[in-house]
Amino acid sequence: MEVPLLDLTRQYKGIKSEIDQAVHKVLEHTRFIMGPEVEQFEEQAARYCGSKYAIGVASGTDALLIALRACGVKAGDEVITSTFSFFASAGVISRLGATPVFVDIDPDTYNLKPEEVKKAVSDKTRVIMPVHIFGQCADMDQILQIARENNIMVVEDAAQAIGAKYKEEKAGTMGDFGCFSFFPSKNLGAAGDAGMIVSDYMDKQTFMKSLRDHGAHPKYYHSYIGYNSRLDTLQAAILSVKLKYLDQWTEARRKNAAFYNDTLKDLPLKLPVELEHNYHIYNQYTIATDRRDELLKHLQDHDIGCAIYYPLPLHAQECYKYLGYTDDDYEVAPGASREVLSIPIYPDLRDDERNYVVEVITAFFK
Repeated sequence: MEVPLLDLTRQYKGIKSEIDQAVHKVLEHTRFIMGPEVEQFEEQAARYCGSKYAIGVASGTDALLIALRACGVKAGDEVITSTFSFFASAGVISRLGATPVFVDIDPDTYNLKPEEVKKAVSDKTRVIMPVHIFGQCADMDQILQIARENNIMVVEDAAQAIGAKYKEEKAGTMGDFGCFSFFPSKNLGAAGDAGMIVSDYMDKQTFMKSLRDHGAHPKYYHSYIGYNSRLDTLQAAILSVKLKYLDQWTEARRKNAAFYNDTLKDLPLKLPVELEHNYHIYNQYTIATDRRDELLKHLQDHDIGCAIYYPLPLHAQECYKYLGYTDDDYEVAPGASREVLSIPIYPDLRDDERNYVVEVITAFFK
């Protein structure tokens, strides 16, 4: 049996008529850039997240970049973020001439560790950027308290966490700005790149909308140097259809996670931890073992898709060697990068496929 890490064809087949109709409508009216579907999706997404507004952009990376611009991040500033994340979390900081300050993670959730954030604050810190890794929110109460005490803004990197909750508050709505990615593999995925910013910070709405369109306001009049980062109409139309199914898909992911939690609990594996006050959406189901590379090969040999998120912490990336960090500066992240492995969790996973994944993993440890 072959079990892919993700199979989007099943999702498409389930909503094919709605997707095709939405795409065909855009092809007919031909307003491919900033067509009516963009504003429609923004309104729907803002309601879903519980924020005053949403701004569609070209990618999750651009969402972070524009949000940091809205926070006033500039050369000489520092932005505190996790060393255990996708590169975009750091790259956007550097693109603005600021310095990423990489801090360690909690060993159970892999999220930013508030105690380490507190130690990293300096008079140059402009923003704290927690990453809600794998679909579970970071400890926002402590992070927001640190931010308030030091007059620092908070940008939530919620790329993997749309629909996740922290004490009943949805990811992206607790800081000053929340940023989402709609990369195809995300729980809410486009048919290409797409992203979104949500906020209640009304003073910055016009500014961020201007930045996504080359800094123009109105068109052809530029007060700022912005980006070519509009959410295209086709992606917005597709996302509007999919958003209706997001909660249903999330529940299916959670059921798959519960199955794994029950059937893998007696194996020498570290399983995902969902904190009591959190609602985990399982963008990934990430296990950990000191025999990770052997297990990965074993799964691949049995045609089971799996992936490592992430094999090298950000502080150890070649382009950040100049910052002077070493693995000795981090108690958790380097080991996590050597041990984590994500297995299939997507909503359309069949029972026989889940059973096969468990059988193959169990056989490895026997």
